[in-house]
Amino acid sequence: MLTKRLLSCGMPMSPAELSDRFEIGEVLARYALAVDSGRWDLLDTVFTADATLDYSSSGGVTGSLEEAKAWLAKVLPAWPGRQHLIGATLIAFGDDRAEVTASFTDTLAPSRDAIEADSPGLIRGGGWYHHRMVRTAGGWRSREVVMEQLWRTMR
Repeated sequence: MLTKRLLSCGMPMSPAELSDRFEIGEVLARYALAVDSGRWDLLDTVFTADATLDYSSSGGVTGSLEEAKAWLAKVLPAWPGRQHLIGATLIAFGDDRAEVTASFTDTLAPSRDAIEADSPGLIRGGGWYHHRMVRTAGGWRSREVVMEQLWRTMR
């Protein structure tokens, strides 16, 4: 059913759907801000308490929200210069749930200072985040995310 809605492109969107799309965009932006700023508790406004996060395509953890937060807090401080950009986003709705696929590019830098583009420790990558979102009393939240790393360059 969700695929059918996705394939019905060109159909007018209701004000409610436009509002849902905007809110889901905010959820994706909060995710990027949380990861890039190290504000791990902000992830509680992105994911449900029972969420599963799968970063295995980039060599990371697959686990609960708390396990993922602990892993991110352990690994990412090695790159204090972090920026995730969320790009093209496809959303397919069904009742109070949504399948969301969003492209991303990220840069992880060993410093927040200006560095050469070929500096050791600089990582760039990109791919897709695949979310299964649900509408909760607190708004849209991701119950599951699978990161699909498509490319990465490292120095």
